[in-house]
Amino acid sequence: MKNVHPSTHPLIAHKLSLLRDVNTKPKLFRELISELSALLTYEATMDMSTEEIRIKTPLVETTTQHVGEKSGIVPILRAGLGMVDGILKYLPNAKVLHIGLYRDEKTLQPIEYYNKLTETCSIDRIFVIDPMLATGGSVTATIDILKKWGAKKITFIGIIAAPEGIAEVQKNHPDVQIYVAAIDERLTTKNDSFPPGYIFPGLGDAGDRQFGT
Repeated sequence: MKNVHPSTHPLIAHKLSLLRDVNTKPKLFRELISELSALLTYEATMDMSTEEIRIKTPLVETTTQHVGEKSGIVPILRAGLGMVDGILKYLPNAKVLHIGLYRDEKTLQPIEYYNKLTETCSIDRIFVIDPMLATGGSVTATIDILKKWGAKKITFIGIIAAPEGIAEVQKNHPDVQIYVAAIDERLTTKNDSFPPGYIFPGLGDAGDRQFGT
């Protein structure tokens, strides 16, 4: 799939297996979300542009590389909040912006309830983050809002994605790069013994598991 990058890194695979485990408690779950987010950010920033700058080492003045892009992070509330600290480890100067969406349990469609963007967009690249890319509705709606705001370069970072969610984002925003730890089999349906719209096999509800609700 074009612009879709599931990780093949063994450390990510190992941490993801711990994250999926039903016996993993909220404290460890939050730590794993943060660690996975940091590792995925490393992969998602491989194409960031750099600028040459002059610095002085203890021995001599020399030319080195400096990241020139201004970054922004948009966590999809509430589960995306757990990914912020991990990403800030690699992008400490990134602005954290907030858009609040929730998924209607009957229609599975996203509903916006909070928007804390600045008046104009002055950010070169925005990272939309959410542990789960399930139906793709919330991510697509968030990207819609960001593009109307003026964002030009947008990357999605998630932990697990369903093929249906990837297809939805690509249909509406084929220019957006998608970085995830894994792509799972499918979404649950009315015919499953679980509520519809969950990633299968997945890890359950990422928000509930992070916050113990």
